[in-house]
Amino acid sequence: MIEPYFIAKFIHILAAIVVMGTGAGIAFFMFMANRSNNPQAIYITTRHVVLGDWLFTTPAVIVQIISGLYLMHLLGYSFQSPWFLTVAGLFTLIGLCWLPVLKIQYRLRALAAIDQEQDEVSVEFKRLMRLWTLLGIPAFAAILILLVLMVFKPLSVV
Repeated sequence: MIEPYFIAKFIHILAAIVVMGTGAGIAFFMFMANRSNNPQAIYITTRHVVLGDWLFTTPAVIVQIISGLYLMHLLGYSFQSPWFLTVAGLFTLIGLCWLPVLKIQYRLRALAAIDQEQDEVSVEFKRLMRLWTLLGIPAFAAILILLVLMVFKPLSVV
């Protein structure tokens, strides 16, 4: 019989992979579509990005929270430890970047629908795309730092 710890750890790691992979994939495809200046390609990509965030990223983030807290409980880690406070702070930073990004994605999708009908990419779309990118950079960097913290535990967990 597999121990609950290993099941929780597997689920937690799988969710981390989904968050990182989906985030990197979404960023790549949005960047490439934007660079193409092809209104049709941009519209299709923005639609898929919004869908992908709801189908993959959002559930994986929820699973990360639940499985992470469960692992903390199983391992007896302190919720006041430097490690947990750093993890919680980074997770909060990611959320503070990600929530506006979600709102921006809906606006980008709406603009892309208009832009494809007019067969040109609007200045507003380009401006929002820059903001989307600027918010994504610290969020993705924080995800990478979280991965280091998760694997190496360089700070005290007690």
